[in-house]
Order: sequence, then structure tokens, then C-alpha cells
Amino acid sequence: MSDSAYSIPRPSLADLESKTRWLTLLMLAIGLHVFEAVLPSLGPWFKPGLANLVTLLAMVMIGPRAAFSLAIGRVVIGGFFIGTLFTPTFIISLSAGLVSALVMVLAWQRLPGISLIGVSLLGALAHMLAQFWVVETLFIHQPAIYYMLPPLLLLSTVTGWINGALARYIVARLTHE
Repeated sequence: MSDSAYSIPRPSLADLESKTRWLTLLMLAIGLHVFEAVLPSLGPWFKPGLANLVTLLAMVMIGPRAAFSLAIGRVVIGGFFIGTLFTPTFIISLSAGLVSALVMVLAWQRLPGISLIGVSLLGALAHMLAQFWVVETLFIHQPAIYYMLPPLLLLSTVTGWINGALARYIVARLTHE
């Protein structure tokens, strides 16, 4: 048999660039996930959602599958680094991250003319609502926790707007250069 029978086909340059872009975004998302873990919290289950900014970027720059895999990868690897892997915090984070990614992808694909700020706002609100639902369903079993929801949704709106504006700025800069 010839050597070509055992050779591995070379990936295309475009495929390598896409994978490199995804890995770069994954590393950034993990770094932001770990950074957010050490920030003081403004409320239970509330962080600024900086890693969701990277999910937005992956969705726009690479596509929906990249956004979902990035959301999963950053929570799993980030959970490993901060010591929350397979804990209730991990389950809450993974569930909310996937719901948020799903809402952002559906909004981006199905709502013509929606801006990245609008997508980010919907993702932030979905993230917070999913966290509360998971906590109440799996861990606390007390509907009274929903009394904390309105102020945290307000904070989510603010951080969702900021993340969307940052995503819009970054995408504009990257496509311009």
C-alpha cells in the first residue's frame, strides 16, 4: 500500500481559520467566566454575563452551532477551573447558558432587523428566568424566590444592553478591519 492510503487529509485554510476563531473565543469566554466568578455578586445568581458577550460574537462570526458549543464549553471548562463542576452552581449555569444561547440564536434567525443589543437583551432575560426556574424546580422548591426576580431582571436588562452594545462595537471593528 502506498503512503497516501494512510495519510490524513489536510483541512482547508477556511476550516482551520474557523476552528482557530472558535478556540480563541472559547478561551476568552472561559477567562471571562472565571473572572466573573471572583467578582462580588449584585444578587443571587447574578453576574454581568460577560461570557454571554462571547456567545453573541460566536453566533455572529461563526454561526449558531459555534454559539451552542461555546456556551457548553465555557461552562464545563470554567466550572473545572473554579471548582464548581457538577455542583448545583454548574447545573444552574449550564442550563441558563443553553437557554440563553437558544433564545439569542432564535431571535437572530427569526426576528428580521433585530440588533445585537436586542438579541443580547433577550438572552440576558432568558438567562435570568432560566436560572430562577432551575433553582426553584430542582433545589429550593419555594415559589417565594420569585420575589427576587424583578430587581434582578432590571439588572439583567442593564448588563444585557451593555453586552449587546459591546458585541455590536466589536463586530463592527472586526468587520471593518
